Amino acid sequence: MMNRRTFSATMVAGAAASLVASRGLAAIPVPAKARNVVLVHGLFADGSCWSEVIARLQAAGLNATSVQNPLTTLPEAVASAQRVLDRQDGPTVLVGHSFSGMIVTEAGVHPNVSALVYVAARAPDAGEDYTALAKTFPTPPASAGIVYDGDEGRLSETAFLRDFAGDLPEAKARILYAVQQPFQKALLTGKTMHAAWRSKPSFYAVSTEDRTINPDLERFMAKRMGAKTIELKASHLSLISHPDEITQLILKAAGQPG
Repeated sequence: MMNRRTFSATMVAGAAASLVASRGLAAIPVPAKARNVVLVHGLFADGSCWSEVIARLQAAGLNATSVQNPLTTLPEAVASAQRVLDRQDGPTVLVGHSFSGMIVTEAGVHPNVSALVYVAARAPDAGEDYTALAKTFPTPPASAGIVYDGDEGRLSETAFLRDFAGDLPEAKARILYAVQQPFQKALLTGKTMHAAWRSKPSFYAVSTEDRTINPDLERFMAKRMGAKTIELKASHLSLISHPDEITQLILKAAGQPG
């Protein structure tokens, strides 16, 4: 059973008085209405992976910005997101896919952030060893497809097409593979010092067919944070294969009508 947790509503304008979790079930604070969305990409990708979602957010009248995550070290990746958050003119939904859930968890304490959205993403607690946590669940197939050139890592083409982008048309997946951004080994050693989901309204999209992060690990993290959770029959790239559903989740986090 999880310990009872109470969060101050002063951290988020318009939030409810507290968030109380018991066995992972939580009363989620009402998020402040936001017109800004900052999106962060994970490993094996770049900022363009959010294009389908961005188009829909813009059509809904929101200001969307995709961070170009350097994928070098966690502090440098967090700093890149913080610089974008600094530029926002009011309440902002911070959205992360995959590895960038680490960035959302750390940078999400920024005062401009009104709500957090995790898309098949890591969601560690403060100081938690995510690698150790992940090892308590069966290893997903994509892990075997990571190849290194010295300290630079990337996903093999076979693993990318099968285990990362498995529900996308092959032609589309090959284009995404061609633009994947390599990451540095040092990135994987970082630990978050803060857990923004302890004080901000949180939302999570689980990919039930995920072969990059174990779906049960995703469910565990979503439940632990008391997130408003949806499940999509999708690969790890639900933001591309299910952009409508991901956009709707972000709109809810922004307090906007769906």
